[in-house]
Amino acid sequence: MVKIRNIEIADFPLILAPMEDVSDPPFRFLCKEEGADLMYTEFISVEGLIRDADKSLRKLDIYENERPIGIQVFGGEIDSMVEAMAVVEDADPEIIDINFGCPVNRVVCKMAGAGILQDIPKMIKLTESVVKATSKPVTVKTRLGWDENSINIIEVAERLQDVGIEALTIHGRTRKQMYKGQADWSYIGKIKENPRMHIPIFGNGDIDSPDKAKIYRERYGVDGIMIGRASIGYPWIFREVKHYFKTGELLVAPTIAERADAASRHLQHAIRWKGEKLGILETRKHYTNYFKGFPDIKPFRARLVTADKPEDVFAVIHEMKDKYSVTEVFMS
Repeated sequence: MVKIRNIEIADFPLILAPMEDVSDPPFRFLCKEEGADLMYTEFISVEGLIRDADKSLRKLDIYENERPIGIQVFGGEIDSMVEAMAVVEDADPEIIDINFGCPVNRVVCKMAGAGILQDIPKMIKLTESVVKATSKPVTVKTRLGWDENSINIIEVAERLQDVGIEALTIHGRTRKQMYKGQADWSYIGKIKENPRMHIPIFGNGDIDSPDKAKIYRERYGVDGIMIGRASIGYPWIFREVKHYFKTGELLVAPTIAERADAASRHLQHAIRWKGEKLGILETRKHYTNYFKGFPDIKPFRARLVTADKPEDVFAVIHEMKDKYSVTEVFMS
């Protein structure tokens, strides 16, 4: 059983990655239902939290059925990170995660996310300060290094453990790579082989199928796998991986009816969470992924992203279920 401090997660956890504008409560609800063992919120700006910015505070919303859950934060200033811990603790997550992996320019330019990989001493000092500022277990998500000439994750993993983090997730790319090329898990495997390391090590990057998850689990010896982009519009990835681990067999892909029902429930949860107007608007970006692979889908999709009343959206989804065979399977 993998534990983060005294929190039992699973024998081999499948973890939902923190993804901006994706890993919100409506989407997490579906992923939890499909077998995610641990989930993280969207990353949250500590500067927004200490300024009481509504957008940042709303991202702290967590629900009992989601537990165990981690809140992920990012920031480049130690004082702000420490000050924000009181706000995060009030939301009562099981875990607080520090984002040292986001590669986008607007985060990196503030020396936050993967930007801090340019200053490892500051990264370690910031982490130690956060660990001391909270009673919650602190975990970290990061990358191999800033670029191919500064891959230092083996040393960094030891130093992060030494200042008190209780689990580490590593995305197998550098910041320079962004999401291009292939994730290199060999460094993650070397960290697992390091006799000094005793905290759980989770691998992340390019896991998009059950067989690949099994290969990487066995090849690199990780304690769990974090799944990100492969889950967008496809929360079934968690159940498919678990089934494959257990039986060695691939599940059939979800039917059109299952996909349509998931889209409907996603919208229902979004409306409950943010109200009718915002719920409808923020769910629109998910329809392309839920209905990926449907033949002649364009007219339906156009109606889904222009309808502004819940009953109209549900009517389009119901019409789709009637049009397509409920037993037909589409691979994403």
